[in-house]
Amino acid sequence: MEGLIISNISNLYQVKVENKVIECSVRGRIKQTDLSPVVGDNVEIELLDNEDKGIINDIIDRKTYCKRPKIANLSQIILVVSLKNPKPDLLLLDKQLAYSEYLNIKPIICINKIDVGDREVLKKIHSIYEKIGYKVIETAAKENIGVEEIKKILKGNITAFSGNSGVGKSTLINKLLNRDEAKEGEISVKNKKGKNTTTSSFLYEIDEGYIADTPGFSTFSIEEIESKDLAHYFIEFTDYISECEYGDCSHIKENNCGIKDALNNGKINIERYENYCKICEELKDKEERKW
Repeated sequence: MEGLIISNISNLYQVKVENKVIECSVRGRIKQTDLSPVVGDNVEIELLDNEDKGIINDIIDRKTYCKRPKIANLSQIILVVSLKNPKPDLLLLDKQLAYSEYLNIKPIICINKIDVGDREVLKKIHSIYEKIGYKVIETAAKENIGVEEIKKILKGNITAFSGNSGVGKSTLINKLLNRDEAKEGEISVKNKKGKNTTTSSFLYEIDEGYIADTPGFSTFSIEEIESKDLAHYFIEFTDYISECEYGDCSHIKENNCGIKDALNNGKINIERYENYCKICEELKDKEERKW
């Protein structure tokens, strides 16, 4: 039978099969490969004599895979930005968007704390990101504003939330799950009990979909992207890359650059371009330090 891995604690997998959760270990032949099961994997399992336990025999092909934190088959990431306390970090947001594009996972921007922030800044964020095709949702999680709109887009999806400390990500998730206290990190704490355990994600079922509790998405690293490829993950750049004179154009210092021409003609937002340059230089520094 087939099921969905909703958690992994101490090398035991909780697999949701229809309306039942079965604790599973992994077949030895899978352990001997590089492909280990992770939360979000759809798997084929075999029940043992005790029907509350089983063995994972095979992993069904993944649609998406994220290395840090390890999770499979995410269909969307909701990127939470605070309008105030802390102020919007658009550099981090652009990193998150690039990484989402790299992973081929749909990103959605959620602007939280709209009840206390600057309306002009809110308009500016809408203007920048909706223009290039991203969905932007407004919320005030503590006031329950926008929560129903978020719920609608969770159906049929496995959704992760990413956001800087203090942006209200936990409050938003708690509202969606109708729970009173933040449980963020609960799974990580449990995992520390065993010597060979690792920090794991966890899937919470909600409205025919799942919310992924993913501790690793609190901080964001995009080192998997090579600096030479970064422009391909700024979606408004892609139409102009072919217009560059040089095939290895970095789109920063070169002349006859299609992206810089588009920037000068108002087709690319200056702040997005400046953030691209900062992220590109950061990736280059890390690449040089590897050697």
